[in-house]
Amino acid sequence: MATTAPQPIDDIGRWLEGFTQPTVLVELAALVVCIALAWGLSWALRNVLRMQDEKTSVLFGRRLIDGAMFPLVLLLLAYVARAIVTKLMPLAAFKVAIPVLVALVVIRVGVKVLQVAFTTAPWVRALERTISWMAWLAMVLWVSGLLPVILAELDDISWKIGSTTLSLRTLIEGIVTAGAVLILSLWVSSAIETRLLRKAVGSDLSLRKAVSNATRALLMFVGLIIALSAVGIDLTALSVLGGAIGVGIGFGLQKLASNYVSGFVILAERSMRIGDNVRVDNFEGRITDINARYTVIRSPTGRESIVPNELLIINRVENLSLADNRVWQSTVVSVAYDSDVALVTSLLQAAAMEHARVLKDPAPSVALSNFGADGLEFTLGYWIADPENGTLNIRSLINFSVLSALRENGIEIPYPQRVLHVLRRPPREEPPAAAPPSDS
Repeated sequence: MATTAPQPIDDIGRWLEGFTQPTVLVELAALVVCIALAWGLSWALRNVLRMQDEKTSVLFGRRLIDGAMFPLVLLLLAYVARAIVTKLMPLAAFKVAIPVLVALVVIRVGVKVLQVAFTTAPWVRALERTISWMAWLAMVLWVSGLLPVILAELDDISWKIGSTTLSLRTLIEGIVTAGAVLILSLWVSSAIETRLLRKAVGSDLSLRKAVSNATRALLMFVGLIIALSAVGIDLTALSVLGGAIGVGIGFGLQKLASNYVSGFVILAERSMRIGDNVRVDNFEGRITDINARYTVIRSPTGRESIVPNELLIINRVENLSLADNRVWQSTVVSVAYDSDVALVTSLLQAAAMEHARVLKDPAPSVALSNFGADGLEFTLGYWIADPENGTLNIRSLINFSVLSALRENGIEIPYPQRVLHVLRRPPREEPPAAAPPSDS
């Protein structure tokens, strides 16, 4: 049975004439009602779900019109209105409105999901423009009637790969399907991550971060499998490739695999959590993020260290806040030997107590720690409960207070003193000069 290819824009004249008929006003009125209802329903859903403050929401966004909920609801209402109007009169405006709304939904969902999933990626902007141009181009081809014609022509361009026959149309449809599935996977994983990490702190934050990373990896894997199936690739043919990848992981990629496994172990065991202060390989700082492959540690000076997770498993790590957020610090002060020890002790303790960040319980302590070569050495120790706000700054403030108190009370901070002994030797005796020869 012979099939005929679709004809391009065979009713363009009658379609344009439809816009001059009075019935088009009924269609426009129906569209206006759909817009009003969509706006009201979206606003009500946003209030019921309490999403007014969720600026990164895919469905609602910063403003109601920025999210995907409004065009989704509007598209659904437009389909309902078209089904009702088409029984009463020929359509004209709806033939344009439906493709435009579909393109708008595709753009809104694609762009918002990419913005949420890849916040700082530089290539997101270019991909957003690509999605927009492709969606509007497909809409124009749909409205003009050229889309079926182009798809039929693309279906005739085919080639054979092994036992599989692929056409250009199948390849394009597979790529579009793959993109849609991956965007849906990112959307679901981002929504789950937002729900899990909301109002989570300490150990709960680390555990939920592990669940979020595992969920995103699982969804992306499932999405990739569905995308490959949509393209027409036989997944059983990937068994050999999967074996080769396994061998590669066993040899060349073992470090990478070890880092990923170590990341999930750290998050599951909660031996280190986001917000903990740790010391790794002589680098001390606060854990700001735990990813699947590496952990970010930020020092009080502002430097960040990216540590592979494997190092946190196989090396010795000092967790300074696993059981308690309090951190002990000390500073050493040297005074002259003739200073009043009791006065120095009270001044040092008072200098530490006057700062709000220093804990009053346990109180600062002062100890005569050493008899130095130049003076008496006192060690002032104190506790702080907020090391994430910096440790060097509070030590500097306490040192300023100590220096001011010692100067006000006339207590000397000695300079290094050295005694130089000079040995004087007696002058060396010179031998007598030889007598000049006499004339005979």
